[in-house]
Amino acid sequence: MGHNSLSNNSVPLPETEQNSRRKFLKNSSAILAGGSIAAGVLPISRSAYAAGDDTIKLGLIGCGGRGTAATTQALSADKNTKLVAMADTFENRLNSSKRGIKSRHAERVETEGREFIGVDAYKKVIDSDVDMVLLATPPGFRPLHFETAVKAGKHVFMEKPVAADAPGVRRVLEANKTALSKNLAVAVGLQRHHESGYKAIIKQLQEGAIGDIILARAYWNGDGVWIRNREPEQTELEYQINNWYYFTWLSGDHIVEQHIHNLDVINWLMNSHPSEAQGSGGRQVRTSGDTGQIFDHHTVEFTYPNGTKLLSQCRHMPNTWSSVSEFAHGSKGWADISGGKIYDSSNKVVWTAPENEDGWANEHVDLFKSIRNGEIPNEAEYGAMSTMTAIMGRMATYSGKKLSWDDCFNSKLALADYDSLNSFTDEAPLKPDADGAYFIPTPGKSTEQVL
Repeated sequence: MGHNSLSNNSVPLPETEQNSRRKFLKNSSAILAGGSIAAGVLPISRSAYAAGDDTIKLGLIGCGGRGTAATTQALSADKNTKLVAMADTFENRLNSSKRGIKSRHAERVETEGREFIGVDAYKKVIDSDVDMVLLATPPGFRPLHFETAVKAGKHVFMEKPVAADAPGVRRVLEANKTALSKNLAVAVGLQRHHESGYKAIIKQLQEGAIGDIILARAYWNGDGVWIRNREPEQTELEYQINNWYYFTWLSGDHIVEQHIHNLDVINWLMNSHPSEAQGSGGRQVRTSGDTGQIFDHHTVEFTYPNGTKLLSQCRHMPNTWSSVSEFAHGSKGWADISGGKIYDSSNKVVWTAPENEDGWANEHVDLFKSIRNGEIPNEAEYGAMSTMTAIMGRMATYSGKKLSWDDCFNSKLALADYDSLNSFTDEAPLKPDADGAYFIPTPGKSTEQVL
């Protein structure tokens, strides 16, 4: 599989009668990439559905806020779905998630006897009678869970990012070969690909609306997110998983966990990923132990293969400029991509995009519509490439080095042995020192620990 572009290759499907869901599993497939469907015909090795039943049975793995919302949106997107299994490391989170989902779709929540708790609970959902799993645990576990799901022949919706380190990205790409060979649908929660305004403005820019693209800018600047305090009698692993956002082995740092959305938009625009990166970052307001080890700001200069620069900034600092946005500057004008407007060289608006739908809802609408129409969407590759772009940015800010894509992509630095973690009594991959402090990368030092 090549990693130098994110091109979409379209092959027309043969003319057929309207396919039922059962018929599509026998005779057709499609690959969804970059927000558009490219279709081809692949041999079907097995059905992930119960024969003779059009109901798609869902299993949720990771019952936090995003997993709960994604499941609610999936059930809203297709009335012939039901939730039949749930898993989380924490029982209270699973119970809260179930209540939230039932408040919207009580008649289609049938999880009694299939509610599993623990670090290894994901296995029990995958082994149960589900057709599709929704993966919404902390991102570090995503490659393991994805690989396990596709080996078991399950369709997958997985939240972004799809990994926390380069070995995880490569594992996702390798597992996706299995998904493709089995004609399993794979969707990734980069929802901007499912919003009309984004699709329209990216198309305009790729067709030359502002001429040659010289510079792009991307931001995810805000106050920050929740903190979960250490509870009495928690093991170290239990504490870190509960407060997962602040540990790189679990979240990838906020440049990976959140800023991936903006970096993904620029990769989509450029139909590629960067070839090199350099940047800086650190911790200025995250000075307490309950904020783990991640930075509170990252600034990265990415360079794409054609020489175009991307200035990337993400920051978690209260009382500073907040913006979640993307921009492109060209030889004939510029674009506020997130704002859906194109300007000429005199700063006059010359084009406005249609209003965006709710992308979080629409990604599920598109997923189930594709499946019902006899298509098999697969978003794993661009999800992996955008995840790797964000990881590359983190490597650049943690190390202070100028890095190439190939060196980052081929990095053997694994942040954790995720497969070995089965219960809260297992040893945490990251250990605090005698003062209770965690390793924090310092640019120019400890390079072998971040690359």
